[in-house]
Amino acid sequence: MNAPSPLRFSKMHGAGNDFVIVDLRGGAAAPEVDLVRRMCDRHRGIGCDQWIAIMAATASGSVASYRIWNTDGSIAQQCGNGARCVAAWLRRAARESANAASDGLAGAVGALATRFTLDSPAGQIAVTMHADDDIELAMTVPEFAPARIPLAMPDARARYEYDLDGETIRFGAAAMGNPHALIEVEAIATAPVARLGAAVQASGVFPEGVNVGFAQVLARDAIALRVFERGVGETLACGSGACAAVAILVRQGRIDRDVAVALPGGTLRIIWPRDDAPVRMRGPATFVFEGEWLP
Repeated sequence: MNAPSPLRFSKMHGAGNDFVIVDLRGGAAAPEVDLVRRMCDRHRGIGCDQWIAIMAATASGSVASYRIWNTDGSIAQQCGNGARCVAAWLRRAARESANAASDGLAGAVGALATRFTLDSPAGQIAVTMHADDDIELAMTVPEFAPARIPLAMPDARARYEYDLDGETIRFGAAAMGNPHALIEVEAIATAPVARLGAAVQASGVFPEGVNVGFAQVLARDAIALRVFERGVGETLACGSGACAAVAILVRQGRIDRDVAVALPGGTLRIIWPRDDAPVRMRGPATFVFEGEWLP
């Protein structure tokens, strides 16, 4: 019996939010949960926040699709930093295979040079490549209705209150293809991110779990943000979390619509032009190394 072939991967990060990227466009099966967990393990594996598979496009006009798994093996609905890394990976692949007729990207090299569309788990995303490491995404229009997040509250509000073990938690909530809660704090450095993030996730007020953001408003055009992600824990950056934070704070009247979001791993620029428009996110995507996972 032939031994299983090694699995080729790329290690990448977007503002410190790191990923294992695997090309499954050839039709290979989705990974087993155990494989995801082992590869994501920072001590016994490669180490990353999410495992991302690049797959064939599912919608007309898109060049590829992607799926996301968290470190615990659960499936994620969206990842803005990961989407930028997917875009950068595809652009490099298109350049390397420009003369390979067997590669589905060969005919899309021109489109991949500057603008193209990806199929994400939460819908199509428009990509603008300003440079190899400077990528802008048009994400989705934020959802605030509790049923759409989902959030176990009777009606939509700019701010909610919830009693958590005798402590009143005040937060905003939105969906960016995935659920987010945002708690405003006076000092981001001392925010109880792990304790309160885990408690909100376990509270049941978000039936499908939630990414919990902690934001300090620095100015009308600048905030600092830390995010405790479901299935992962605190990460150095969260792209969808940055988009949700800006949308929530704009809705609360706390900031303007063009904002620099400083995360522990780097800064993202988030623009929400108007209430019915997609949130735009611009930031870096970085290749770290290439490798093969031996089964």
